[in-house]
Amino acid sequence: MGRAFEYRKAAKLKRWGHMAKTFTRLGKQIAIAVKAGGPDPDTNPSLRSVIVVCKRENMPKDNIERAIKNALGKDQSEYKTMTYEGYGPHGIAIFVDTLTDNPTRTVGDVRSVFNKFSGNLGTMGSLAFLFDHKCVFTFKKPADLDMEEFILNVIDLGVEDEYDEDTEEGTLTIYGDPKSYAEIQKYLEGEGFEEVGGEFTYIPNDLKEVTHEQRETIDKMVERLEEFDDVQTVYTNMKPAED
Repeated sequence: MGRAFEYRKAAKLKRWGHMAKTFTRLGKQIAIAVKAGGPDPDTNPSLRSVIVVCKRENMPKDNIERAIKNALGKDQSEYKTMTYEGYGPHGIAIFVDTLTDNPTRTVGDVRSVFNKFSGNLGTMGSLAFLFDHKCVFTFKKPADLDMEEFILNVIDLGVEDEYDEDTEEGTLTIYGDPKSYAEIQKYLEGEGFEEVGGEFTYIPNDLKEVTHEQRETIDKMVERLEEFDDVQTVYTNMKPAED
């Protein structure tokens, strides 16, 4: 398995530990997809992709339908994607991905946590060299799929030759250029792949070792950031703990 899979697996266990927070995050993604392309997943690829992720995270059907309905409301707030980055304790890089209807409130909340943990919130793009921005697609892997041929077919779409397979779930995960998200999704669905769910992620390109005590402090900071509803995902370049 590649570094991306190992990092994402460890981060997911930590990042999505609270089911209610997961549903809040996905509900906002549904709202953005609906506003961009309408409430019908059959004609809205972005919404279709988000719904697959919702189902994968065991979000109830009623919650999904309610989120779509709420997104159609006239007074529904407009969400904006905002990213905040800086250094936390022990020189660990921290990248905070948010969806917010009030950037002033959100940056204040994020800055307060950085200050509390003696961190330093930097300017947007200051840590870009430490993280690779990717689009990620996970889908059911056909039993007869020739991986060498498949990679050759998608590499021109900006898909990398590194992929991860989950044999227990029977799924395949590929990584690509974020700018090619729509093109990659269109290809996968056009070729008949099932349960195609896409997301965006930031993967650290250089993981940093920490002690047990240092990890506890950084984990507390991440947990505090995750308490804010505006926060979608918190990424760090801290090396995941070994089982």
